[in-house]
Amino acid sequence: MAVGRPGVTAYAATARRVLLRERGRGLPSRLRGGEGRLVFVVGSPRSGTTFLAGAIGAVPGFADLTEVTPLKAAIPSLVALGEAEQAARIRAILERVRTLALVRGVRGVEQTPETAFVLAAALRAYPDARAVHVVRDGRDVVCSLLDRGWLSAGHTGADDARLPYGAGARFWVAPDERAAFEAASDAGRAAWAWRAYVTAARSVGERVLEVRYESLAQAAPALAAHLEVDAAPLAASLGGFHDRSVGRHREDLSPAQLEDVERVAGPLLRALGYAAAPHRGGPA
Repeated sequence: MAVGRPGVTAYAATARRVLLRERGRGLPSRLRGGEGRLVFVVGSPRSGTTFLAGAIGAVPGFADLTEVTPLKAAIPSLVALGEAEQAARIRAILERVRTLALVRGVRGVEQTPETAFVLAAALRAYPDARAVHVVRDGRDVVCSLLDRGWLSAGHTGADDARLPYGAGARFWVAPDERAAFEAASDAGRAAWAWRAYVTAARSVGERVLEVRYESLAQAAPALAAHLEVDAAPLAASLGGFHDRSVGRHREDLSPAQLEDVERVAGPLLRALGYAAAPHRGGPA
């Protein structure tokens, strides 16, 4: 399958996932007023986007579209287009998925992390949509990405959108930085990914609510106001969040790995309040 031209199989797989999730939730009774009011949940991979999209999707009137494989496959080529063309293609992909999954009338929750790189176009495609950006401590994200190995040297294969794993530079790496990315350590590449996704999502301010992974359990009031829904069902959905992995970098990352993360993402970590300025030493 050529990148940017998702095939029938990708649409069918996504629609099947949505149908399985929505089975038994009484879809016909929920078909009301959600036609263009989508919710885009974005953030670095391993930042809680799956949990949050599922929590929102469980609220009556919403449907979690899961990671939309055809959109994920298309985004590397979409980023080279103008915003208007991006918007048209994004809407065409999502409307086809929503039709196949029988959820056109409810508020779809789109949770593909790579949507961060075309978020302005996604919101242009759906003028009544809202976006939620989940930010997690980049050092903990690095731990989780290292567990998965998606950016690790020697990791072969590809994901469901046929985008390859391993140390190769992704579309979100600037051409003049590709060699540096591929020469970086596994931890350095993971930090690079976190920085790229977070920076892309934060570049879009309109209709985007930023929430912290570490405080998702308390996010219902802000989310409800942003999405214009009752806070109580959201609070119930978010009740399943646990913070057992918060701060895991203190145990899981070696000093060398932390140095690599600092070198790549230190300024952004500090700007977000996750890390203090490095100690430079010197006389007392």
